[in-house]
Amino acid sequence: MSLTIKLAVAAVCVWALVTLAAYFGQRRLMYFPDRARTSPAEAGLPGVEERVLKTPDGARVIAWYGRARPGEPTLLYFHGNAGSLADRAERIRRFMGEGWGVYMMTYRGYGGSSGSPSEAANVADARLAYGALVLEGVEPASIILYGESLGSGVAARIAAERPAGGLVLDAPYTSIVDVAAQHYPYLPVRLFLTDRYETTKYIGQVRAPLLILHGERDGVIPVAMGRELFRLANEPKRLATFANGGHSDLYLNGNGALEALEAWIAELKRDAPH
Repeated sequence: MSLTIKLAVAAVCVWALVTLAAYFGQRRLMYFPDRARTSPAEAGLPGVEERVLKTPDGARVIAWYGRARPGEPTLLYFHGNAGSLADRAERIRRFMGEGWGVYMMTYRGYGGSSGSPSEAANVADARLAYGALVLEGVEPASIILYGESLGSGVAARIAAERPAGGLVLDAPYTSIVDVAAQHYPYLPVRLFLTDRYETTKYIGQVRAPLLILHGERDGVIPVAMGRELFRLANEPKRLATFANGGHSDLYLNGNGALEALEAWIAELKRDAPH
């Protein structure tokens, strides 16, 4: 056997081993939880309360709830794939500073929640969080579904199923499969990914007003994906991109996401039936 053939066989074997490792470890490559349970007070949010959602299959899911001022909406917020609730404390503080309520659910295995994350579990728990927020007395028309990065697929799915006053997608993807294919072009991820989060399948079913926020320098989820979702979405819709924005800094460094969100919510309130 020639050296060339031996090298080719060795390369194929290495590729097969890497592919198998990626297949069996795919959720470890997708979810990066901070498992520590932190109270809102410890995170510097004295006006926010912890809620514990008990799921039908026996899991415990932690959520933080800060009430809206009268006449203001509540953001039902689904976060990204890293960290947990405490990592979003500054966002919660800024949102509540505008008078908006925030109900932020974490995923299984994150921030004191039991179990392990998966697409099926995250979407099921998001439905539970929506129902819990309604039971808190928040009308569906006052709920703005907000999805950050990984959570954008969850938020879009709930918006396709439940009534809401609006939907915000922050650094959204067309599907996690598309993102994985860009980052791992040497792996057959389209064949073996279990948690696919195919937002393109659901965005056309959303009837709520839509705002997409995306950084033009996003190196994790390219802005082209946000633009594609905008193209597929129904009116009314708005796309706000930020020339200097990366993946998770749209509310920092003067990028302008808060101002864009303020203006959009102001229009929702103005156009709401009275």
